[in-house]
Amino acid sequence: MKALQYRTIGAPPEVVTVPDPEPGPGQVLLKVTAAGVCHSDIAVMSWPAEGFPYALPLTLGHEGVGTVAALGAGATGVREGEAYAVYGPWGCGNCAKCAEGKENYCLRAAELGIHPPGLGRPGAMAEYLLVDDPRHLVPLDGLDPVAAVPLTDAGLTPYHAVKRSLPKLVAGSTAVVIGTGGLGHVAVQLLRALSPARVVALDVSEDKLRLAREVGAHETVLSDAGAADAVRELTGGRGAEAVFDFVGAEPTVRTAGAVAAVEGDVVIVGLGGGALPVGFGYLPFEVSVTAPYWGSRGELLEVLALARSGAVSVHTETFSLDEGPRAYERLHEGTIDGRAVIVPNG
Repeated sequence: MKALQYRTIGAPPEVVTVPDPEPGPGQVLLKVTAAGVCHSDIAVMSWPAEGFPYALPLTLGHEGVGTVAALGAGATGVREGEAYAVYGPWGCGNCAKCAEGKENYCLRAAELGIHPPGLGRPGAMAEYLLVDDPRHLVPLDGLDPVAAVPLTDAGLTPYHAVKRSLPKLVAGSTAVVIGTGGLGHVAVQLLRALSPARVVALDVSEDKLRLAREVGAHETVLSDAGAADAVRELTGGRGAEAVFDFVGAEPTVRTAGAVAAVEGDVVIVGLGGGALPVGFGYLPFEVSVTAPYWGSRGELLEVLALARSGAVSVHTETFSLDEGPRAYERLHEGTIDGRAVIVPNG
């Protein structure tokens, strides 16, 4: 089968031919119908050789959907020919967090060498994908594969980030979204669907701010040195009850801290390497700063349900598997609005 792999440190990914996988005991073989292209992959491919955490070559793709092609011995709960989304942050299935469905916070994944597909084990940017356990599959139930695949990360991650702040996002409150690309434009929709808060979107790109307005942002602000003052002015000096930073770079986390209201939440989702000092006098009183990761299996079910209701959708641009390297180039250039999706068997 064809697969898009990261094969050499510092080199772009390549389309190669690899053996077709076969499901072992308890495993499920999916024929991939769509795979999402994510900034996390660019972060992985930017790491230096020293300390690189994964074995190469690595088939990319931690967002995947497909139809069941074959079942390994003992695999139950799914049927051949049916369409499923892949829950990506696999855990051990037995620890306290996994028992809650929070495999994204599995307490033993590192110890046991458990990795998500595309982030340590073969991913979805291939004609077939091996899934380790049927519990990591969620029925699409009529959702289009291309529309659904970004929801497994670009939908699930902002949903998990937004959900814990909903009690603070009451009538008259403000939520700020920094970075309105693949994840951020979904966060805007989630905030509009789940809260009465006024949503203010920040980005350095006028095109992405236009997208933010199209999907429901009440206000948009260019993310520059004057952004914090602009948000403060919009809120009458009070600041925002919740700030979601989908960039995570040093300048954006500084902006996030500068616009947070008393008792506000600052949620750093992006992988830009920025850090926000926490301590008396650094931030307004009782501001909480968190750095969440992905989301739970139960939350993926909720995100897909929101998509079926029409409350959330992801702007997508499709590419063939052979066009995969160019999709990553476009993502790195910042010329994709929303999410790039690879269609391996299209």
